[in-house]
Amino acid sequence: MNVRNELRAQIVRAGMTMQQVVDLLSDEYGWSDSVSNLSAKLQRESIRYKEVLELADVLGYEIVWQKKRE
Repeated sequence: MNVRNELRAQIVRAGMTMQQVVDLLSDEYGWSDSVSNLSAKLQRESIRYKEVLELADVLGYEIVWQKKRE
């Protein structure tokens, strides 16, 4: 699964719309309040790691690094 589809799936799983996510990101982290800006980042797969962490936060998730099992 690519970055765009994975992040969109997480937004749906959280029961939120893109507009709701963008509004939260704007309020919490000063992101642009434009859905098209977030959509473009997802489409180009140019979203930064810091932005992914912030996105996860507003969705109620945290990113956890876990060592692969051998």
